[in-house]
Amino acid sequence: MTSGLEAALAEASSPSWTRRVRAGRDLASFVDVSEAAEALVGLLLDVEDTAVTRQTAEALTRVGTVAAIRLIALAVAEADDNQADWLQTGVHDVLVGPGGVPDVAAACGKLARDPEEAVRRGAADISARADNPRC
Repeated sequence: MTSGLEAALAEASSPSWTRRVRAGRDLASFVDVSEAAEALVGLLLDVEDTAVTRQTAEALTRVGTVAAIRLIALAVAEADDNQADWLQTGVHDVLVGPGGVPDVAAACGKLARDPEEAVRRGAADISARADNPRC
């Protein structure tokens, strides 16, 4: 493991919400590493601070890969209503913000065929809101 990945994994369990936010941003680039993916889902479902949830969702949406969107879909499927709103807000902020917009709809389309039912459900929810950014 690289030292950047190790440091970000350590920060993911920090009592400081600002460190957990930083961990979410840093770990997003390691989405294909299983330890990072596990930590990212935990950050997406952070029970202590919605800023961690929102900003981790933003970071993963910016990555825009099927693997990154899959983690958000998993979290959406497991989230309570408040967490789901903040996850969707993080995705929405990237989609309506300046700069290149990742093709979230295409990633959700691929995830619609995921073997895991929770991923399919979460992807459908993200896709419905991504297609209508005014939601």
